[in-house]
Amino acid sequence: MISRREFGALAGLGTALAATTRGAGAVGMPEKAFLGEDGMYHQTWFLDSFLILTEDLAATKEAGKRFAVVWEQKGCPYCKETHLVNFAKHEIQSYIRQNFEVLQLDLWGARKVTDFDGEVMEERALARKWGILFTPTFMFFDDDMAKAKEKGVRGLEVTRMPGYFKPFHFLTMFEYVKDRAYVDQHFQKYLIAKGRRMRAEGKEVKLW
Repeated sequence: MISRREFGALAGLGTALAATTRGAGAVGMPEKAFLGEDGMYHQTWFLDSFLILTEDLAATKEAGKRFAVVWEQKGCPYCKETHLVNFAKHEIQSYIRQNFEVLQLDLWGARKVTDFDGEVMEERALARKWGILFTPTFMFFDDDMAKAKEKGVRGLEVTRMPGYFKPFHFLTMFEYVKDRAYVDQHFQKYLIAKGRRMRAEGKEVKLW
């Protein structure tokens, strides 16, 4: 029997192939954000999900990537900035697409989400449960499925990015998670070390 995820993958195959064809003539160019009917900006490469988080986490791990959730809302100026400035930079978009799957959720949304602990609720209820206070907020998760089932989000979340981060800090946060530096190092120390290393190599530190 075909799984729900496999069904979704097959259903989206035509769209994926069309997107590949459209981008074939613009090698090295980042995909542009688009404004949806929900009033939020979206990326074509964001995770297309059935909103069953354990399934998303497992599939992301199988692909050799890390799982992140971004909370946004209609009319959020810093969400717009994230899409039209941060994600529009090739270095940032390329790094994230290669190393992460990003699931976008609506702070006030009514879609049903199955949390890591199996509880089903609307997006807005999940936002309250997870303590989301600002948009955009990026949440980054461990890929240990045992933690997901035993401890839920509190045991699984490794760090979060509450509010808007400038591009340099934004990209560095994703690198911080990819490197698993959160295990023994605070983000600020990681950020400072990266800046010093770049200057020592004669590279310009662009805070954009």
